[in-house]
Amino acid sequence: MSSTDTNAPGGLCEEEKTLLRRVARDAIEHTLQHGTPYSVDTAHYPRLLREPGASFVTLKKHGKLRGCIGSLEARRPLVEDVLHNAHAAAFADPRFPPVSAQELPELTFHLSILTPAEPLQFTSETDLLRQIRPGIDGLILEDDLHRGTFLPAVWESLPDAVQFLQHLKQKAGLPVDYWSDTLKISRYTTDSF
Repeated sequence: MSSTDTNAPGGLCEEEKTLLRRVARDAIEHTLQHGTPYSVDTAHYPRLLREPGASFVTLKKHGKLRGCIGSLEARRPLVEDVLHNAHAAAFADPRFPPVSAQELPELTFHLSILTPAEPLQFTSETDLLRQIRPGIDGLILEDDLHRGTFLPAVWESLPDAVQFLQHLKQKAGLPVDYWSDTLKISRYTTDSF
């Protein structure tokens, strides 16, 4: 991906990805050692990491989910977004207890940098399912107070578009057969590393 491709989620080089991985780990390690959140001076990072970006940080322990928190919209510099989401994935994911110092060496870090979400236009669930690109699209589902998202990585465990959409509805607190004319679906892609 080139950094001039407007559909590329950031077009990050390997050095920038390494820096973001380090920031994610440092955010957790600093809190474990000092009891306070980590902060960075964005001026010390490459230009693309200082630009607004949206990210998800997924923590796994022995291959199993241990925390995942992210942002769907770019509201702060990417390096700060990764730092914030790494800290939240470790200490504020309501599905898990806070990460302990003993667990840190066992954690693997997976970062996903998101492209801006693109609203899909559809007339029915069948029409929507035709537009979804399995293995590529992350989806955001919204209807009234219900909202949920699945990263493209979820296709690995839910490779069928119908199941993917049904599980996303459930994640948003809706029945699997739910349909409404007010339902909104947006898609995005990620650069995951």
